[in-house]
Amino acid sequence: MPGQTAAENSPSSALLRRSFRKTFPPAVRGEGAYLWDAQGKRYLDFSGSAAVNFIGHGVAEIVAAMTSQAASLEFVHGSQFTTPIAEEYAHKLLDFAGEGFRGGAVYFTSGGSEAIETALKLARQYQVEIGQTERSQIISRNQSYHGATLGAVAVSRNKRRREIYRPMLREFTSVDMPYCYRCRHDCTDSCYHCGQEYAAEIEQAIAKSRGAAAAVILEPVSGATLGSVVPPPGYLEKVADICRTSGVLLIADEVMSGMGRTGRRFAVDHWQVTPDILVTAKGLSSGYAPLGAVIVSKKVVDAIATGSGSFIHGFTYSSHPISLAAGLAVLHYIEEHKLVEAADSDRPGSIASMLKQNLDSLRGLNAVGEVRGIGLLWAVEFVANQATKEPFPPALNFCGLVANAAIDRGLLVYPVQGCVDGDCGDHLLIAPPAVISPDQVEWACSQLALAIEEASAAA
Repeated sequence: MPGQTAAENSPSSALLRRSFRKTFPPAVRGEGAYLWDAQGKRYLDFSGSAAVNFIGHGVAEIVAAMTSQAASLEFVHGSQFTTPIAEEYAHKLLDFAGEGFRGGAVYFTSGGSEAIETALKLARQYQVEIGQTERSQIISRNQSYHGATLGAVAVSRNKRRREIYRPMLREFTSVDMPYCYRCRHDCTDSCYHCGQEYAAEIEQAIAKSRGAAAAVILEPVSGATLGSVVPPPGYLEKVADICRTSGVLLIADEVMSGMGRTGRRFAVDHWQVTPDILVTAKGLSSGYAPLGAVIVSKKVVDAIATGSGSFIHGFTYSSHPISLAAGLAVLHYIEEHKLVEAADSDRPGSIASMLKQNLDSLRGLNAVGEVRGIGLLWAVEFVANQATKEPFPPALNFCGLVANAAIDRGLLVYPVQGCVDGDCGDHLLIAPPAVISPDQVEWACSQLALAIEEASAAA
């Protein structure tokens, strides 16, 4: 049409834009927990834009920090210079990560997938540096997701995002993870027994590798693929002990669960586990700039520093000053406004505890099988039959029906399919910003209930 650009004439103004059930007008503004589109419609961001935004939209202090950094130094390449912002932020982030990372280091990237790639290569180089050159395999878990780049896809087990690329991948061993709603073990003791059984699968996989396992990678609290499954008591502690005694590194993927999202600085803190490598992104910059980080323990740093002296890896935009300015300002904001405490769902009076209570009201709906989660990271799993836990047929796309009905009401949620076996299973991910208000939580849960009922009537 006259007046349109070439991009506007294309099916989507963003090439190969990922579909989200419905076509949205462009988003033009955000403030607090709200987003507005170009037509003026307001949406409550109940999913934190894919569990990214933690501090709220439109925070002026973050924009000011980025602007100030851009005015003084916009970019230098890491092979030539470090920068004051990189040094300051790395020190602050190591302190935030806790005592277990004292003396460690941080490698900054442009996002979660790059950070996972970095962690995988770092684990391999660590093993080479200490003389374990045969160790190159990465053990991961089924129904996991670690990113979109090829190395990350290789260790992921999200069937829909992986299947087409399988001929391009190196296949690694994967094991089942605790999913107590559909557990195949005895779950009569708060799932402690089943957690030990699943941990034993990791131990067996390491043994079967015959000394070739370099690392185990896992999401301490599962992300979108399985839908905020919290591990049973004793599971992560046992996995960490198995890795330690087997000479295998433990990589914690906290791209989604880190930076306060679960009511602790990092989700591993719920179980007093310190991984060898911790990966975070999303909430790290709260979406204000592309940013990821690999937080590395002293053991791994020292092996490389006293060995070859150099990590054989790099990205052009690693430690980008403007992104780091955003990240540092976000960290200040999280601490100043006590957002980690706000995200603690076991803390009386916190916004996370209010979210937990309001989501509990959904359990009485016929289509709801389970409401699960922790902090400000929750999932609602849908079933066709509550008694048998039978999922809806995949072709029905029940979670998409719910998401569409929610969107019509001005509520943004994150629909996902495949939690049961990669094909079957529908759930929504709920991950609002920590600045969401009690009234907004109550309204969102009431609208979500109506959206579920509408989808049920249409199914």
